[in-house]
Amino acid sequence: MSPVVETEEHQALRSAVSALGNRYGRDYLTRAITEGRHPTELWSEAGKLGYLGVNLPEEYGGGGGGVTELSIVLEELGAAGSPLLMLVVSPAICGTVISRFGTEDQKRAWLPGIADGTRLMAFGITEPDAGSNSHRITTTARRDGTDWLLTGRKVFVSGVDQADATLIVGRTHDARTGSLKPCLFIVPRDTEGFSRRPIDMELNAAEKQFELVLDDVRLPADALVGDEDAGLLQLFAGLNPERIMTAAFAIGMGRYALAKAVEYARDRTVWKTPIGAHQAIAHPLAQAHIDLELARLMTQKAAHLYDTGDDLGAGEAANMAKYASAEACVKAVDQAVHTLGGNGLTREFGLASLITAARVARIAPVSREMILNYVSHQTLGLPKSY
Repeated sequence: MSPVVETEEHQALRSAVSALGNRYGRDYLTRAITEGRHPTELWSEAGKLGYLGVNLPEEYGGGGGGVTELSIVLEELGAAGSPLLMLVVSPAICGTVISRFGTEDQKRAWLPGIADGTRLMAFGITEPDAGSNSHRITTTARRDGTDWLLTGRKVFVSGVDQADATLIVGRTHDARTGSLKPCLFIVPRDTEGFSRRPIDMELNAAEKQFELVLDDVRLPADALVGDEDAGLLQLFAGLNPERIMTAAFAIGMGRYALAKAVEYARDRTVWKTPIGAHQAIAHPLAQAHIDLELARLMTQKAAHLYDTGDDLGAGEAANMAKYASAEACVKAVDQAVHTLGGNGLTREFGLASLITAARVARIAPVSREMILNYVSHQTLGLPKSY
């Protein structure tokens, strides 16, 4: 079926995940954040129900679906006010890379646990000096006999405190070209020389951000995921699902904020009519809804292209979906807060914290400016300035 119209199975998945999300809701997540703990109850229940591994192969305990299904899970949890950020990281990035490029041993070791939520994997790519330029990554891997030695730093790595291991993007020397090429390594959390430090964020989230230091971390040969020579192909096999999932995260958050604003505008009466009867209130909310729906269509297209093996088409669509969803989310949250007026800034209504959270979708995992660079160069064929 065309990705424009969802199948009955996808609609049923939406409905079931929505019911789970609404059982927990925003209050549950807010309580977890306030208490400084992780949303483990929701995570483990979603795992038991098969939602966390819906994109992973059935022979390793997954649902046999793709990013299409996993993005539905994240969007619906977000729309219920209880999104799980680690869905973007553990099953979408790490699970996808291992299922596509991992050895049989790596698949058996990691995928069943990632699928049922009992094991968690973080992902480390961003560096202090490289930013969005993955060609400037300085974390290097060099051979020492059959082992690898990994040295470098990573920043803004989500959920390392929970993760059993982190999938680290390093670079190795290419004997043919003399240049460095990206490679992916599984680094278990208690490996010697592998340390972490929390980054103090002004962001209301259950998942913490970390800086990682790798100081001559010794890894066995089987820590390398995939072929040493596949380079960017393997990296983008994880980065495209990350963009699609970030889009789903943003759409879910935008839908949650919009639903709160619509409910408020329907009930809140000033003078004789509910404020939602006034077009100055109603039209911006209608626009926000349209923008979210358009962004969702692009996200569905990107997921469909990725799941059908069109990596090139998925790259373009995933970037566009991430851009559109982030913009739609920021506008929806802003309009929701504005609709509630002073109430939009109170803890009782819980929308103000989304102002910062919505901004994340514009920045991570790739900034909107870098997406505009991509589209102007790759799609429109315009020259580069760098």
